[in-house]
Amino acid sequence: MRQTRVDSDGRPNLIAVPPGRVSLADRRTQRTWSVDLAPYALAVHPLTQDDYARLTGERPSASTGDRLPVESVSWWDAVRCCNALSEEQRLTPAYRLDPEAEHADWDADADGYRLPTEAEWEHACRAGTDAARYGELDEIAWYRGNSDERPHEVGGRRPNAFGLHDMLGNVWEWCWDLYDPEVYGTYRVLRGGGWFDEHWSCRASVRRRSHPTLRLEDVGFRPARNLPV
Repeated sequence: MRQTRVDSDGRPNLIAVPPGRVSLADRRTQRTWSVDLAPYALAVHPLTQDDYARLTGERPSASTGDRLPVESVSWWDAVRCCNALSEEQRLTPAYRLDPEAEHADWDADADGYRLPTEAEWEHACRAGTDAARYGELDEIAWYRGNSDERPHEVGGRRPNAFGLHDMLGNVWEWCWDLYDPEVYGTYRVLRGGGWFDEHWSCRASVRRRSHPTLRLEDVGFRPARNLPV
């Protein structure tokens, strides 16, 4: 799997994720659907507090440490930060945002940074496996059973076959998608489980939801980008 290098200007270390197909399911509606995915790039670990502070000038996290994942960030904070990262790298921002109207447009052709879709997230998490996890939980994730109920520095657990760290545990990760608009309106999808969760929440298929304005101590995000065609 090809991995981009960390550049001296501080842009995130990205992994090129191969194309594939992933099946998703919704427990309320009992609906299942498949999504075909083109190649894309995903950050090797959740965005750190140091990177978030560089881009936004803010340190919102409840636990402090440059290499800890940023948390206590809302979905709106995450998409604004993705745009800030795009602008820093002179890329086309992926989002046109109107928080007052609770509306965001995604330019799917933009070359800037963005949140992964939940299909992209699950495909990247599984890394070619069909099991609930890509390895033994204590080896790959920080969760309630081993975290001392606090977040840990990114990249400290074993990565999956694509080279991605912390896909399970440490912090939940915002995705682009609406969770279930018929019932929950603008609530957005969270994936991955976090440092305070029991083992059953740290599985590739688990979906959680939150209002896009909420800031929670176990929720962060990792940027994605389109790959050049």
